[in-house]
Amino acid sequence: MGKCVIFSAPSGSGKTTLVKHLLQKDLDLQFSISACTRSKRPNEIDGKDYYFLTVDEFKSKIGNDQFIEWEEVYEDNFYGTLKSEIERIWAANKSVIFDVDVIGGLNLKRYFGEQAIAIFVMPPDLATLEKRLKERGTEDQAKLKKRLDKAENELNTATQFDSIVLNDQLEEAKENSFRIVKQFLDQ
Repeated sequence: MGKCVIFSAPSGSGKTTLVKHLLQKDLDLQFSISACTRSKRPNEIDGKDYYFLTVDEFKSKIGNDQFIEWEEVYEDNFYGTLKSEIERIWAANKSVIFDVDVIGGLNLKRYFGEQAIAIFVMPPDLATLEKRLKERGTEDQAKLKKRLDKAENELNTATQFDSIVLNDQLEEAKENSFRIVKQFLDQ
């Protein structure tokens, strides 16, 4: 069995940017594509960014025990990690890198134990997080408020992770992420 690198954070903290950066490095990492029921955003590709499923398809996979972990983040808005995805990556002799929400990250860490490192990406503050989410342009005011309320709770879980990377200065956050992941993979 291979190793797992888990990046978690409140939405808008920059975890996807850091994961994409690490995938460009020579670390033998491969991205674990999550399954979800939310609508595709512009420029997202099914099977590359996410496996976009209907609620019924997702619930069927739950019933067939096809997920390592899953959760209903908001009503009828499911996210999860398919067992087949991990098997695919390990069969290619790669380590898995995850870009998941905080609850998913903690569930994956529990599931994989010592095979995994869980890294929390910390935003500088909630005001910066709000600004980043607004700049994304993907949220209406109600969804934005929901994400920010959720983010406040998620920030309280940071100490349950193996490492915390502050994403205040992007280049510094990239360097810190690389150092932490390389050290873990070299063990």
